[in-house]
Amino acid sequence: MVLKIFFPRCCNSADSGLLVGRWLPGQESAVVLAVIHYPFIPGQVKRYLCELQAQSQVDLSVLGSWSMPKKGQEGMESFLKDLSTIFPQDRWLQVSRGAGSRGFACQLVERDGGSAQDGGDSDRVIFVHYDQRKVMLSQLHPLEGGDSANGTAEPSELRLFFQTVARSQPLFATDQYDEGPLKVTHWQSEGREASIIVELMKQASVPLCALLTWLLSLWTRLCRISLFNLWPVRFVTSKLSTCVQLSYRTDHLRTVSSTKKASDHMGFMRKANIFVSFFVDVALGLLLISWLYRANRISRLAEILMPAADHVAKELQELLQWLMGAPAGLKMNRALDQVLGRFFLYHIHLWISYIHLMSPFIERILWYVGLSACLGLTFALSVLSDIVALLTFHIYCFYVYGARLYCLKIYGLSSLWRLFRGKKWNVLRQRVDSCSYDLDQLFIGTLLFTILLFLLPTTALYYLVFTLLRLVAVLFQGVIHLSVDFINSFPLFAMGLRLCRPYRLAEGVKFRVLSEEPGKPLHLMMEINPLKYSSVLQWYRTPTYSCYPKDSWVALCKKLFVGELIYPWKRKGTKID
Repeated sequence: MVLKIFFPRCCNSADSGLLVGRWLPGQESAVVLAVIHYPFIPGQVKRYLCELQAQSQVDLSVLGSWSMPKKGQEGMESFLKDLSTIFPQDRWLQVSRGAGSRGFACQLVERDGGSAQDGGDSDRVIFVHYDQRKVMLSQLHPLEGGDSANGTAEPSELRLFFQTVARSQPLFATDQYDEGPLKVTHWQSEGREASIIVELMKQASVPLCALLTWLLSLWTRLCRISLFNLWPVRFVTSKLSTCVQLSYRTDHLRTVSSTKKASDHMGFMRKANIFVSFFVDVALGLLLISWLYRANRISRLAEILMPAADHVAKELQELLQWLMGAPAGLKMNRALDQVLGRFFLYHIHLWISYIHLMSPFIERILWYVGLSACLGLTFALSVLSDIVALLTFHIYCFYVYGARLYCLKIYGLSSLWRLFRGKKWNVLRQRVDSCSYDLDQLFIGTLLFTILLFLLPTTALYYLVFTLLRLVAVLFQGVIHLSVDFINSFPLFAMGLRLCRPYRLAEGVKFRVLSEEPGKPLHLMMEINPLKYSSVLQWYRTPTYSCYPKDSWVALCKKLFVGELIYPWKRKGTKID
């Protein structure tokens, strides 16, 4: 069986000493983490390893010896070989590198009943060189159908290797220039003094998070007042996009301001993504404010808004007058056509009166509404969505009236059609059963079926026209909701990490041959394959109300055909009152 030795590149030129690392359980693999230089005292080495094991929770041990002969160190290799009796292991690696040689020589010594047996064979050993810093900082993501990171499946050899290096951070914290009884070669962070700024920011963030948590607790208590829990207030707030966005941002701020340290990688990435998303959201909102309140654009917007509302109302009046005649040459039921047309014209008249009543206050309302952008661009977009919903409320009413009337006729025709076939709908069993009807029931059913059938074209035409108008408004609001959802859920921090530090998010590894010589071990260089951008979006996207499965196009067309009300931006299971 081939023995794989993961060897750090930073130790290729280390002085002679002991190899410190870990044998991977259940695998024919060893992970070398550091080299302890000669001279050393064995007791100090054992004490040092015990301290590291307590800090890192990794079973570290002396794997063997590392020989890098220099002038004046003749016989060092035989001396290091004798150390196997001081550090008893089932397996002892003797790795040596000659002066000017690119490859390593490796001998594996195995013990059987206390006697050392030479089981070394260079053809059975593969050295896998790796960048210790990149492997320590990277997060290996499970592949589809592969071993999972939640511990439900047995981890693979590669995952055990990544976990071993990542959990050995206390070992890498020791600087090679520190004065101590042992001198160790491994990866060290460069410029440790630069981390003082990070530490100061961490210390300053603690009182800031405490203050933010206190403010959020006050806001939560305010929202729990009985006045806000009344049915009308709760109903209105559940329908306003601004209130929904405020609820999500409150949850996000509560997550970010939590002083509890993230327990795993996903928790840390979620906090970082929410923080960066909130920061970018507020920055875009401030840019929007600077644009709105410059050159008196609020007044211009108010001057444009009123004529636009009057123009829309005028166009709707002309559309209704066209429908009350002979639209496209179709012959409609005149009585029903006149009733529906005058009913909708009266609603438009009420809407125009309402708009003119609010016209003196439009500019002041827009001025205060524009200030909501200081909370973020998503708040400004949510307010815009609510304004569009209010301005098109009459179209929504027309759509609801037409849809309910059309749906009533469709269900009436379907029930009467079952009557002709001697069937009826069993409400308890939720199925169609056979049924016998007398002559009076058949006569009344035929009469009602004929009336509904001849009135259906007129109702269907009004329903079709107002459904198209409603879909235009829904499409505009849907674009706004998708923009808000994109800002809320897009993992900006993860994408930036993937762009600037691709090795931090690993999908796998690849190998290339460094040296291959007959009679010597094979040397491979391990490189990290970064996670794909689509996979980054899938792994780290923050869930929001638009991240849930929606109705399919077939289900949507079916709802439109039978006259059911549609709310495309609502997730499944949301109750619509």
